[in-house]
Amino acid sequence: MEHQISISREVKNLGHNNSAALIKKAVNMALNAEGVDVPCLVSVMLTDDEGIRRVNREFRDVDRPTDVLSFPLNELEPGDFDLSLCEKDLDTGLILLGDMMISVPRCEEQGKEYGHGYEREIQYLTVHSVLHLLGYDHVDEGERKRQMRQREKEIMGDKD
Repeated sequence: MEHQISISREVKNLGHNNSAALIKKAVNMALNAEGVDVPCLVSVMLTDDEGIRRVNREFRDVDRPTDVLSFPLNELEPGDFDLSLCEKDLDTGLILLGDMMISVPRCEEQGKEYGHGYEREIQYLTVHSVLHLLGYDHVDEGERKRQMRQREKEIMGDKD
């Protein structure tokens, strides 16, 4: 089964040569881990801090840059992928999961800050965003945030 992962750059020459391969690998890891066994479409926009700040302000009323934004197209329950609740592309038959936007400079900074580098950080942010597209959230400090963090660790192969 082949997911379609569309990756574009808002700013020319932004990112690293291996960004697209890392993102595709992370999307597939997350979808497989969540039991999504139908072909899906995920769109990813790589941008800079100003680009993601603009979108964050426009869609969330938060006037600052962030590392990743997710725009799910479906209202799903975490850990319970339900095909009947999903939008489908009528031409291709692909399930439309949504869009994500990643700030490459923020990803580079956080990779250094956390000591694990750009490659791992961009994969982590991608997994994080895919989980949002599948209904996970962390709006409160309670059980839903713990559930999301646990899934991120499992998908990324992190040890507790």
